[in-house]
Amino acid sequence: MPLENRASTRNASGSELLLPPPFTAVRLRELGDAYAHAMAIAPEQGAGTLVYVGRFDLAEFAVVVEPDEPLIEARRVFYAGMVALADALSSYAQPDTAIGFAWPGSVLVNQGLVGGGRLGWPQGTAENDVPEWLVFGAMIRTVTMTEADPGLNPLVTALEEEGFSDGLSNRVVESFSRHFMVALDAWQESGFGAVANNYLARLPIEKGLRRDIDVNGDLLLRRMGKAEVERAVLLPQLAEPAWRDPVTKGPRA
Repeated sequence: MPLENRASTRNASGSELLLPPPFTAVRLRELGDAYAHAMAIAPEQGAGTLVYVGRFDLAEFAVVVEPDEPLIEARRVFYAGMVALADALSSYAQPDTAIGFAWPGSVLVNQGLVGGGRLGWPQGTAENDVPEWLVFGAMIRTVTMTEADPGLNPLVTALEEEGFSDGLSNRVVESFSRHFMVALDAWQESGFGAVANNYLARLPIEKGLRRDIDVNGDLLLRRMGKAEVERAVLLPQLAEPAWRDPVTKGPRA
């Protein structure tokens, strides 16, 4: 799944990001919604457009891709985005920091929720149609903005509480862009299995359980001693991401 169908990149006025080609940065003010904005401008701006919000407490961004597969298969780009997101965080993490996933889209640092990823596409696209575009969006909590003692809820955390340096919001986005290209290149050269294996390695280990990702993005679970294959369906999880608070529209606290 190529990221681009354009030969060049352009930099939006006032951009604070250093992005590799073919990305185009679009910066929103603090109260902007990167995911919604990327969905709105995707038809006009096209592949490689990366929308981000200039704020210090969240790394919030969304990127547009233009797939060459039908939606039912192209939706797996979600996993490439998740892999890139985890790899971006790993590049700034302290040694022995555990960065993993709760399927499908929640990102955990030392088992505490920091945010996650989501995916969107044009409304009305049939499963067997090639979508004009897809948008992968993500939010990562860099700083806790509540007055509550962080230790009171070990299931929720922020990057600063886990030993990450200050001012990481933009650097996470920059690192994501590089790792996203690596993930897409691996997919193109070696098949989706290269992305799937990277993603599955970050799920919690469960003895006697083998996981695979189906061609439509569903998670397949095979348990030792059982012939039947369990299926966790991806589509409903994308519609309502478990990591996202529908009231605050940010990572759950």
